Amino acid sequence: MADGRNEQDDIAYPSSIAFLLIHLACFAALWTGVTWRAAAFAAAVYVLRIFAIGAGFHRYFAHRAYRTSRAFAFILAFLAQTSAQRGVLWWAANHRAHHRNSDTGRDVHSPVQRGFLYAHLGWIFVPRNDATNYDMVRDFSLYPELMWLDRHPYLPALLLALLSLLIAGPSGLVVGFCCSTVAVWHATFSINSFAHLIGRQRYVTGDASRNNWLLALLTMGEGWHNNHHAYQASVRQGFFWWEYDPTYYLLRTLSWVGLVWDLHAPPQPVVLGEQRLGRSVIDKVACQIAASFPVNQIAGQVLEALARAPGWQEMKTRALTARSQAEAFWRDIDLPQVPTLDEVRRFARQRLAQTPSLDDIAVRARERLLELVYSRLLETAGTAPVTSV
Repeated sequence: MADGRNEQDDIAYPSSIAFLLIHLACFAALWTGVTWRAAAFAAAVYVLRIFAIGAGFHRYFAHRAYRTSRAFAFILAFLAQTSAQRGVLWWAANHRAHHRNSDTGRDVHSPVQRGFLYAHLGWIFVPRNDATNYDMVRDFSLYPELMWLDRHPYLPALLLALLSLLIAGPSGLVVGFCCSTVAVWHATFSINSFAHLIGRQRYVTGDASRNNWLLALLTMGEGWHNNHHAYQASVRQGFFWWEYDPTYYLLRTLSWVGLVWDLHAPPQPVVLGEQRLGRSVIDKVACQIAASFPVNQIAGQVLEALARAPGWQEMKTRALTARSQAEAFWRDIDLPQVPTLDEVRRFARQRLAQTPSLDDIAVRARERLLELVYSRLLETAGTAPVTSV
């Protein structure tokens, strides 16, 4: 469907019961109290899990932004799964699908398409998102240890819950595990929701990804989301020295002792915004720019002008009797009501970050705008549309 929804998008509430119970369990701190040991444990496992999610689930398993051994990869995956965000391969597969379809109707968690709440957490409980799409992670589904982890997604979290109880008692379970887990959940989920709604777009990426310094603080660098969408293979998400990215700093440190290696850096032209965009991104952005114009209003103005022009009925009859040449017929008519290329270029410049592909975007956007207007004109004139809208 055009808005990305379908009948299978309804949230299955029974599957969210455990999620809700862990949120409610946080209120048990009113009875268990908050001990220093439990609070220290909560802070420590928050940092550890945020790092494992960013460095493991995201930068390694989803994007292969560096290389490591199978043993260390397993450790990262295990630690990340203590956050109870399902299995490593499920997480990586969905994230790769997100990048392939970012902020389109096929994006699994786009706030632009389905709203904030669905993108933040609702999508997790939709039945059609339950299964792991192993075709998206063929590179890692070859490893039996990762397949085992993916098939036992909540075992690491259960072990961490037991450890928190042993270390800090009931307060450790409530504060150290439950409160910390809820904080990790919403920090991570915020990248799917807030980071596509609030912040700055330094780069043209064809989606709504944004850089958000507060989210970067909460997620150890994951909040530089527009940077990440501009160059997904980078192990750094903070492209500039002032962009706080502790996950990258820790990975650099680990590289000094040989636990990770081949850390991919973004090319300088990408960082400086000097790299030309690919054709698919240009087309995507151009369609967005074209759709921003009041197409129906423009088509109406064109029709009004044509209706007052001498010979309009004859022109309309010619269009109706030559359906296969209808588009060419409209292209031969001067339509001053349609914005010029310069006007489209200025419109795009006001809305987009700086890019050397601006002219390419403007040319394609005007072509698309003309296609939309022609389609409306042909519908009004009684012919079948020649382009999809």
